[in-house]
Amino acid sequence: MLTGASGFLGSYIKNELVNRNYDVLTLGRKHADIIADLDHTVPTIIKSIEYVVHAAGKAHMVPKTEAEAKMFFDTNIQGTKNLLKSLEHHPLKAFVFISSVAVYGAASGVLIEESAPLAATDPYGKSKIDAEILIKEFCNKKQIHCSILRLPLIAGKNPPGNLGAMIKAIKKGWYMEIGNANNKKSVVMASDVAALIPNLFEHSGCFNLSDGVNPTFGEIAKAITTHLGKKNTKRIPQFIAVAMAKCGDLLGKKAPINSHKLKKIQSELTFSDALAKSKLAWKPRS
Repeated sequence: MLTGASGFLGSYIKNELVNRNYDVLTLGRKHADIIADLDHTVPTIIKSIEYVVHAAGKAHMVPKTEAEAKMFFDTNIQGTKNLLKSLEHHPLKAFVFISSVAVYGAASGVLIEESAPLAATDPYGKSKIDAEILIKEFCNKKQIHCSILRLPLIAGKNPPGNLGAMIKAIKKGWYMEIGNANNKKSVVMASDVAALIPNLFEHSGCFNLSDGVNPTFGEIAKAITTHLGKKNTKRIPQFIAVAMAKCGDLLGKKAPINSHKLKKIQSELTFSDALAKSKLAWKPRS
């Protein structure tokens, strides 16, 4: 059974599993074999399930109100609780959970490993931590394989989130690099993640995944502009960016950029995939 099959990464996972001749049962709010809102419902699953890939979840939004923050907990925690309840009596062999490097709560860092503290304080990161705990407890109780994938920026066709916004901005000629854009970020291909999923049915553990290259912002922008046949992106000098950020500090939350956001944009943040390479024969593409 696959949750989140209609999502960006979920669609890649579904295609991979079908191509590997798995009998895939999808569960979701719409366009699924089992229609259910996990936030509020414990679905009835009649068909016998052996493997679960839980890719559904709330992401790609910065909450501005308490109600919006609550949505992360409704979907990522309560939704996971309801899913686990529905699977209580199934002959499960393995459970794979799509988590995020957001659980580390790191604004910067170099090749962060899975042993790093889970220090997220934002609603998204905290909800993913709690979901991981629920799933580990469930799998331990049922004595089944449990794999948790902590993913960074995911690349593929029509990606959501920050990468999708970056591509749209480059297409329209709006994207501007700040300073020398040489800060590195971890990225992983959606198709590579999907190809790894069946291998996880015989493994347990938490694994960071990345492409192993960890390109700079400038390299990512260059790759996109080349692919789209666009001119090189414009650049904002560092001193101007700093001045804009300081103005943003004075303007408050509505400002498009402030000193905190600028620091985050320019910080290096990479994650080690050494464990996945040694335990799972993970062989990512750049």
